[in-house]
Amino acid sequence: MKVALTTNLTKMDAWPVTEEVIRRLHDLGVEVWMNEQYHEEFGFLEGLRFLGDQERMIASCDALLAVGGDGTIMRAAKAAAAAGKPILGINAGRLGFVAGLERDELDRLQDFTQGHFTVERRMMLQVSLRHQKRRVKYDALNDMVVSRGSMSRILDINVSLNDNNVCSYRADGMIVATPTGSTAYSLSAGGPVLEPTLQCIVLTPVCPHSLMTRSVVFGPHSRLSMTAESSYQEEIFLTIDGEVSLQIENGQTIEIQRAKKYAELINLKHKNFYEVVNDKLAERRSYV
Repeated sequence: MKVALTTNLTKMDAWPVTEEVIRRLHDLGVEVWMNEQYHEEFGFLEGLRFLGDQERMIASCDALLAVGGDGTIMRAAKAAAAAGKPILGINAGRLGFVAGLERDELDRLQDFTQGHFTVERRMMLQVSLRHQKRRVKYDALNDMVVSRGSMSRILDINVSLNDNNVCSYRADGMIVATPTGSTAYSLSAGGPVLEPTLQCIVLTPVCPHSLMTRSVVFGPHSRLSMTAESSYQEEIFLTIDGEVSLQIENGQTIEIQRAKKYAELINLKHKNFYEVVNDKLAERRSYV
């Protein structure tokens, strides 16, 4: 077996967890590759291989492993999806909703190398708009968020389904989430918890100032378009998976639909999704 490994060394525990993962995989006879950028930190490990081309490295491996928090794993999952490869996330952050293993569960890597796992296909969103005179497209595994700037000025947000107007909000922002992202920002804003393997799109307003305050769930073939306007020329931002942030124009149209690619998450524990949610939310409460 040949795997690609990526990590986020800004996480406090990522370095020792990554080293242990590499050593365990080597002991199990797995060939491990990393991006050349990690050579200084891990080049002392015998047998570890490096390649400067991240895309080619992932495409040539059987799977991608990512060590870090949810943000790290989601970025890696989208890279793996582009190459049609599955991903195993190893949590070195706090909650780790999309992680397949915790740092104290690395013994299960043996099950991974022996093929004792399932793969969950997770729907992603494709978000497109015109930005700086060109059309740009982004994939979102969790969500896309339209929000106001630093001033406390409300936005007027209009949403259309398949070119027909369906709802309007006055709100601080709007979240458009996948089922995977239903347990992230959408949940904090009052949205529903959705089984992550479902095929649907959930729309959740942020602090709505209207009678229409509930989330709306759309089918997988829905083509949504959204505009956000501020009467005070307030700054408006579009954020993708908490990673990409763009300032958009007043009244600019954003188009959202299901992406053609799927993220494939490796599941080694065969644990019920709702057990995971309860466990993670209990962890979240312990941080407060």
